[in-house]
Amino acid sequence: MEFQQPLIRATLIKRYKRFLADVTLDDGREVTAHCANPGAMTGLNIAGMTVWLEPNDDPKRKLRYSWKLVEVGTGLVGIDTAMPNKIVAEALANSQIPELAAYKNIKPEVKYGENSRIDFLLTSSGLPDCYLEVKCANLSRTAGLVEFPDTVTKRGTKHLRELGNMTGQGHRAVTLYLVFRDDCSRFSVAADIDPTYATAFSDAHARGVETLCYATNIAVNAVTLGRPLPIEQP
Repeated sequence: MEFQQPLIRATLIKRYKRFLADVTLDDGREVTAHCANPGAMTGLNIAGMTVWLEPNDDPKRKLRYSWKLVEVGTGLVGIDTAMPNKIVAEALANSQIPELAAYKNIKPEVKYGENSRIDFLLTSSGLPDCYLEVKCANLSRTAGLVEFPDTVTKRGTKHLRELGNMTGQGHRAVTLYLVFRDDCSRFSVAADIDPTYATAFSDAHARGVETLCYATNIAVNAVTLGRPLPIEQP
């Protein structure tokens, strides 16, 4: 997935009110950028960090810049939680996820369960319907390990239970954790941050919900699906 506009570099001043960040551009101007991430962003919102912004000239948007990436050490981390679904959609269309490549029809944002929407409903003749939920994982507290969630997520717990209900009805259900940073090689649920989610994760697995984890290839011009990563049980 390519960015719509070339990203520009800036320095983070502060992130606040969840969806706003003040930054200093390379030309010295201080501007406010949209931060499309409701999570805690632990270790990713420290003043002085180098960030990458996507500019826009849309008169309907209040802010001219959107925060997309942050540099951590020598690597890049994605912070826009809307991007993973776009990356996965592109990968599905190009049959780049072997576990799901047999499905020919891809429908995003389909209503199901109790007032829920599944990220993707995959269907194909002769195969059980597949309910695919995508989660963005970019928390890393241990070198090489990425975790989810970075804060308590009642919504995420509900999704796991809904997926378990789908397997109980004879459908296929999958949670795909997209690792939105390029410095990690394995994944685990952050049970200490949200024990309820960790329990729901184990329960979903017992009910037949499949779990996939894929890395991403991150650059300042595009982000694409990477290789599969091992999953450690919480």
